Amino acid sequence: MEVLNSIVGYINGIVWGPLMLVLILGVGLFLQIGLKLMPILRIGTGFALLFKGREAGDGEGQITPFNALMTALSATIGTGNIAGVATAVFLGGPGALFWMWMTALVGMATKYSEAVLAVKYREQDGQGNYVGGPMYYIKNGLGQKWAWLGFAFALFGAIAAFGIGNGVQANGVAQVLETNFGFNPSITGIVLMALTGAVILGGITRIGAVAGKLVPFMAVSYITIGLLVMIINADQLGNALGLVFTYAFTPSAAEGGFAGAAVWAAIRFGVARGVFSNEAGLGSAPIAHAAAETKGPVNQGLIAMLGTFIDTIIVCSITGLAIIASGAWTSGESGAALTSLAFETSLPGFGGYVIAIALSIFAFTTILGWSYYGEKCVGYLLGAKVLIGYRVLWIVAIYFGATADLGFIWLLADTLNAMMAIPNLIALALLSPVVFKVTKEFFASNGQTEEPSKGAAE
Repeated sequence: MEVLNSIVGYINGIVWGPLMLVLILGVGLFLQIGLKLMPILRIGTGFALLFKGREAGDGEGQITPFNALMTALSATIGTGNIAGVATAVFLGGPGALFWMWMTALVGMATKYSEAVLAVKYREQDGQGNYVGGPMYYIKNGLGQKWAWLGFAFALFGAIAAFGIGNGVQANGVAQVLETNFGFNPSITGIVLMALTGAVILGGITRIGAVAGKLVPFMAVSYITIGLLVMIINADQLGNALGLVFTYAFTPSAAEGGFAGAAVWAAIRFGVARGVFSNEAGLGSAPIAHAAAETKGPVNQGLIAMLGTFIDTIIVCSITGLAIIASGAWTSGESGAALTSLAFETSLPGFGGYVIAIALSIFAFTTILGWSYYGEKCVGYLLGAKVLIGYRVLWIVAIYFGATADLGFIWLLADTLNAMMAIPNLIALALLSPVVFKVTKEFFASNGQTEEPSKGAAE
């Protein structure tokens, strides 16, 4: 295990080096500028479309635009919002939260562009289901000479799903339930297997239906409790925000159990955990948005970009500011234990249990969403005939994730994240003229003339 840790750690240092940060922030900033800040300026339009999208759309697809976003959010709002934010602050200091915000602001343009391309270039498989995502917009948008890039994304996605979407989530649930309630990780793993199987064996329609009910409930509940924690620590909020902005550009000194961090650490861990949390640039969310019943690419893109805003600007901010304002960030704790301490300090006898329950629900929905992502990657590589076998393998893997070593799983998931992102970011840069053109035409016609997407035949 030590040798494996060293190998993966070495690879992680390469793929999360300066090149990756330039790629993620650079491509996102390029898209945001190319779109003339439209994703930020049109947040209200996105929420209006989301509200209308609760019912079946006018276009072709399998699930409502609302449920498509909820499926994407089910995969993004997970342990990254609780344990990931805490890890970023522990390793990079309060300034890491600032770089998570920056990742999200440019990431809104990235997520918008991903969904636009996913709907524009989607296809129907042999069973009549709509399928899309980076591998399809690479194949149908860039042509056969780039097919290897789509293959690479699907391969990395199929493997990465077992890390970011399965192992990390199951392990997070097992650890937090054992710590707070004394539950045996093996029992937790078995229960998670049963619950997951009951949902994913029904395919995207059932996943979307469950996500459409569970995600809004869990997000609103967590935000409400988080705001209560911040109200309790209201006198420290100004100081907390000051620390975030100060340590985003200057080294943070050691304090209490906090070891100190350089500016590079704040940037690295802020961006890495930001991407781990909201998945902008990863290429995962467009796989869900490709199944939406929508009038056209831009409509779904405007809804898709809200995923990054909700996940990071709202939910991650709640976690990060609660940790910093409560003073828990200097305790020496890390991961979910740090977030739990922050909530427990503010809400004695209650806060720790809130985090345990929230993390469990967040992680469960992430397992559901990522099962679909991984399935579509495998389907692209091997065809629809293997999907039932993949679902069974996914369910079985949950048990091993629940009982494995957390540190290695985090490291592996972090590494595979980057390897997924590289092909997708290259494709987004190359296909950016298509995104700009479709967006300009949509708003030039006051957003009224989009036709239902016909997939690759458009």
